[in-house]
Amino acid sequence: MTRFTGRRLGERSDLSVPRGAAPMGARYDADAFGRFSEAIARFLGTGRFLFGQTVLVIFWIILNSIAAFHHWDPYPFILLNLAFSTQAAYAAPLILLAQNRQDDRDRANIERDREVAARTQADTEYLARELAAVRLALSDVVTTTDLEDMMGRMAKMIADRQFPDGDDSFPGTGSRGES
Repeated sequence: MTRFTGRRLGERSDLSVPRGAAPMGARYDADAFGRFSEAIARFLGTGRFLFGQTVLVIFWIILNSIAAFHHWDPYPFILLNLAFSTQAAYAAPLILLAQNRQDDRDRANIERDREVAARTQADTEYLARELAAVRLALSDVVTTTDLEDMMGRMAKMIADRQFPDGDDSFPGTGSRGES
């Protein structure tokens, strides 16, 4: 009869996983696999790969056509066809996975670009409002030219003014500016 202790039950809180089994997430890193698949997809799309594959196919056909060698894959080249089918069966999902990851990156970049554009537009609108406020404030400010014009008109008014008693002193100051 096996005796269970409370401590052992406390250690195994997830009963869906067999005892001694490593968790699946510890062995599989989706991001690392995605980077690996992108590297393969990039390589499959290069001229170097196509050239190497063409040379391999020509070499394969020559070796299986010359009478001096043992023909391990005779004329219809079934083994070569099987190799290409296997390669295509693995390459297509890897390429699709790489494209999906690129789409995710593109979507994230577009979202960041939208956020930056929205912030830029808000900043531009704020600056436009501030510039309009500064222009309105400056329209009420007296400039040096305005002051000079006003002083010139006042000097002309003072010079042109005729005093009623013939005295050229200011009113209320008495005769000749004395009080």
